Amino acid sequence: MSPKPTGIVAAFYAALDMLAFISKIITGVGLVVLTVIFGWLVWGRYVLNDTPTWVEQVSLLLVMLITFIGAAVGIHENTHLGVSYFREVVPARVKSVFTVISHVILVIFGSIMAVQSYGLTVFKWGSLIPLLNVPEGLRSLPIALCGVMVCLFSIGHLTRMALGHTVPEDIGE
Repeated sequence: MSPKPTGIVAAFYAALDMLAFISKIITGVGLVVLTVIFGWLVWGRYVLNDTPTWVEQVSLLLVMLITFIGAAVGIHENTHLGVSYFREVVPARVKSVFTVISHVILVIFGSIMAVQSYGLTVFKWGSLIPLLNVPEGLRSLPIALCGVMVCLFSIGHLTRMALGHTVPEDIGE
């Protein structure tokens, strides 16, 4: 039986769970909005004979948000895509090593993703998206947020493993 987390560690785990929960709400609302605006696009084009041209730009923003924030939540919930064949056919001790290596790589990848996309966001913030008149940097902002979240969620998994709060066999299934 694994020890129950307490103090700052328990607060860290709770914060990660809350971040994932809020992210799922945001992506769910984004998906509903995306569906509604495409309904408006079809209605405008075929019924009103007046195509709303802003729908394409808004949908691109929403797809970025849904995809990247949703992918980060996949790291937290161990539902992200990954090659698990080798991890599944090796003994438990080797499986733990593979899991640790996987999360260390995700921390590195998330860090690079966050830093580079933050630079892109800052670079593009001064120009506007046509038809919407909002900063172009909003397109890459979800990528930066995803990078930060991937780092945090992977650090959370590594912390759980290091402190014995998660059995390594449970990670990635």
